[in-house]
Amino acid sequence: NPASEGPQKEVKKLQDFISANFYHCTDEILDSLGKMYAAGGEFTENIDVVGGKGTAEFVTKAIQVYCGK
Repeated sequence: NPASEGPQKEVKKLQDFISANFYHCTDEILDSLGKMYAAGGEFTENIDVVGGKGTAEFVTKAIQVYCGK
């Protein structure tokens, strides 16, 4: 479940990592990144190769929940 505690903790870790290493990652930016993950193309393919088919969509849903969308 993308709204469960585990995935939500991982989304927080992702946001914190981006903020610490690249730029301040607001919820708005994170939500936009999540949309890119499941929009098709290389982002989706690469995420699904590592995590299995449907991983990009799952991550997108978890990010949406985290960002209150």
